[in-house]
Amino acid sequence: MLFDIGAGELLGLAILAMILVGPERLPKLAVEAAKMMKKLRALSQTATADLKENLGPGFENLQPSDLHPKRFVKKQLSNLMEEKPVAKTQRPQARIDPELI
Repeated sequence: MLFDIGAGELLGLAILAMILVGPERLPKLAVEAAKMMKKLRALSQTATADLKENLGPGFENLQPSDLHPKRFVKKQLSNLMEEKPVAKTQRPQARIDPELI
């Protein structure tokens, strides 16, 4: 689960919601919350697709979790460590196509 909520905690939240909102308004509130979550999920997917498209080649497998600063730096450093060392007489090859800039 996303928030790691157990069955007892979920039941407690349901009882609290029924007390605070009231049983007559609770179904409408649940429907509105579900619609909002659906819109947020669609917005997230659209933003991720736009980001992949705008970043260009090399970012086809980009996931939103990859954008966390610690994970991003760790991934970039691991990619650099996997590359073959370049001899001093050789020029390193560009990783980004200059025509895209």
